[in-house]
Amino acid sequence: MNKLELVATVPLIATLAALSVIDIRTKKLPDILTLPLIAAGLLLAVAGTGGWPWPHVAGAVLAFSMFWLAGEIFFRIRGIEGLGQGDAKLFAAAGAWLGWMALPAVLLIAALGGLLQAVVTRSRSDPQIAFGPWLCLGFAVCWASRLP
Repeated sequence: MNKLELVATVPLIATLAALSVIDIRTKKLPDILTLPLIAAGLLLAVAGTGGWPWPHVAGAVLAFSMFWLAGEIFFRIRGIEGLGQGDAKLFAAAGAWLGWMALPAVLLIAALGGLLQAVVTRSRSDPQIAFGPWLCLGFAVCWASRLP
């Protein structure tokens, strides 16, 4: 990890924390935070590689596409939104910051956290789970694993 990435860690974690709180309260992830996070990840990757960071671009595109497709399929089958576009943009940000190879780890951490929450809160009246905080956790853990 280079010095620029180290410095970027503080605003990244602050943004992920803010997104988690917002998603828990509103079940929405605002574009005003997710879209700049994607751009910042790509810019950071450009600065770090000195060229076009294909693994990071591929990560952003692949992550967004996977979640968009899963959400679309769920909506067409069930007729209700089950995975919001904010989640897709947040996952795209993880791909932009970490590259495509980290996406399985981010998704595994997020899915296990969401599954645990679903099991623990199963009897509550609100069946919706804010998935954003779990994505933020997976993103943060994978980013932190790169720290010196």
